[in-house]
Amino acid sequence: MRIKAVHHGELTALQEIERAAGVWFREAGMAEIADDEPLPAAELGRYVRAGLAWAAVDGAGRPVAYLIADRVDGNLHVEQVSVHPACARRGVGRSLLDHAAGRARAEGAPALTLTTFTEVPWNAPYYARCGFRLLADRELTPGLREIRRSEAAHGLDRWPRSCMRREV
Repeated sequence: MRIKAVHHGELTALQEIERAAGVWFREAGMAEIADDEPLPAAELGRYVRAGLAWAAVDGAGRPVAYLIADRVDGNLHVEQVSVHPACARRGVGRSLLDHAAGRARAEGAPALTLTTFTEVPWNAPYYARCGFRLLADRELTPGLREIRRSEAAHGLDRWPRSCMRREV
């Protein structure tokens, strides 16, 4: 699959991918996560304008997966990766992560970071296979600590979560 920058006209497609990907969380007993609405188009548009939104597209050029990122404490922080279930388990998410790593390297950022559920197979265990490592609390940067506080305030700590890092 080809990776490209997301365009503003594709924001609805990203939201649809996010909703469809919720099926995996529902099957894992995390209906609250599955039912959580995707980011609003205006918020996704902020990532597009910043040049920090990429999509994996099918042969017809339609997005089937996406990744959005922020710059946090000198690193590129993966805010969201979503793959449509019809395209799962084909290396699409890994391709997006590799693309983001290339972007981080080009910008001089030393690493990709992310937060994730530790006990969900397609989260922390998957990211570990993609070269990320779990961070100890003492390794968290101020920005990662703030992200984790915000996630906890939104109830995400109902399930074990951690920060991870991948050197680029």
